[in-house]
Amino acid sequence: MGAYLRSYLAAGLGAAILVSGFPSYAKAQSAAELQAQIEALQSQLQVLQRQVNQAQAATARAEANAAAARSAAASAAPPADDGKDFSVKWKGAPEISSKDGDFKFKVRGRVFADYTSADQDETITGAPDVNATEIRQARLGVDGVVFSDVKYRFEMNFADGAEIDDAWVSYTGLPVDLTIGQFKTYNSLEELTSSNYTTFMERAAITDAFGFERQVGAGVDIKREQWTLGAGIFGANAADSAFDEGSTYAARGTVAPILTDDKVLHLGASVRHREHGDLPEYRYSQRADDFHLTDRFVDTGEIGTSDTVWGLEFAGVWGPLSVQSEYMQNTVDAPSFGFDPVYDGWYADISYFLTGEHRPYDEGVFGRVKVKNPVGDGGWGAWQVAARYDTIDVSEGGCAECGTQDTWLLGVNWHLNDYTRLMLNVAQSEIEGGINDGADITGVAMRAQVDW
Repeated sequence: MGAYLRSYLAAGLGAAILVSGFPSYAKAQSAAELQAQIEALQSQLQVLQRQVNQAQAATARAEANAAAARSAAASAAPPADDGKDFSVKWKGAPEISSKDGDFKFKVRGRVFADYTSADQDETITGAPDVNATEIRQARLGVDGVVFSDVKYRFEMNFADGAEIDDAWVSYTGLPVDLTIGQFKTYNSLEELTSSNYTTFMERAAITDAFGFERQVGAGVDIKREQWTLGAGIFGANAADSAFDEGSTYAARGTVAPILTDDKVLHLGASVRHREHGDLPEYRYSQRADDFHLTDRFVDTGEIGTSDTVWGLEFAGVWGPLSVQSEYMQNTVDAPSFGFDPVYDGWYADISYFLTGEHRPYDEGVFGRVKVKNPVGDGGWGAWQVAARYDTIDVSEGGCAECGTQDTWLLGVNWHLNDYTRLMLNVAQSEIEGGINDGADITGVAMRAQVDW
């Protein structure tokens, strides 16, 4: 820029000399006067050159300062969002995770659509036959992880109104996990295994008859690869309302001395003690055929002010073959009876995957079956056949419907893929004792199920 300006000024100087000097020359000005004019113009040119140099130096300093400021701002600012700081996995529905795994979020839910047909032996029981459909479950919720150590779940069931199922927060940053909210008490392999993964459409009689459910409370548990231990104290279910909800104490331990990908030996034990407070007294009953739409033909009514249940668990998996069994005994404080009746029950089931799959096991419960050849990929899906014997005895006490119920079930499950299955159960229940003594209830039930 300086050389160009000097050339321009020199040209201008020459022009000025020619324009201004020629008339002077014509008037015979002296050489001394002409020399003075040239020196004055050269002096002006030097002053202008110094000003140009100073301006260039100031511009350079300003550009350097601006570059330093941009660099400092870039260092202080968070990294630019490149749109790739999270990942998405498909687990029936999208699960969004941060790259470091510290944050996760997933929408969860399920829909079970059932049909039931049952002959309820009306000549003895007085109950009409069942020929009905229902939406057994319609759940929607979310779960996730916050800052790696905090897990949460909130899920509503809309099948019969709108009720809270799970609503809990768990902190996993300690040697034990601490959970607070509404969740299942620490009891029973059958109860704690999600209904998405149970072998039959409904759980065994003891879980319903002895009142296992989700309750609001706090619990601690340890989960390791081959053993678990958990205990908690609870109030009532979130749907219950009372000034004095009573209290429930529960604990469970499991061990899996054999645990490989497709071989499992599970042993477990649990205990629960509860006191009813201002809530209705405890009732012990079970539906015929273990179906949700049939009637209860063994039923003590509301008799218990407190009870204590203990149970034993056994399960084994050998490739496609699975067996499972539990026994429970319940000692009830029943003031109206004048003594403490003891009720018990047990079940045993066996199942087999004709297509070679196996029941996955993790942290003391069974999980999602991985279908080898899903229907959507041109395969036949996974086919499972099963049988169960189930008995509940609430005969002590002499109440009108106190008695025993023995149930046989046969089942066929077709897993179209990991998240969808069709179920067929055929059942027969025999009632002994009470006013329904000798009743024989037979039925068939079907379910279409999807979860995500």
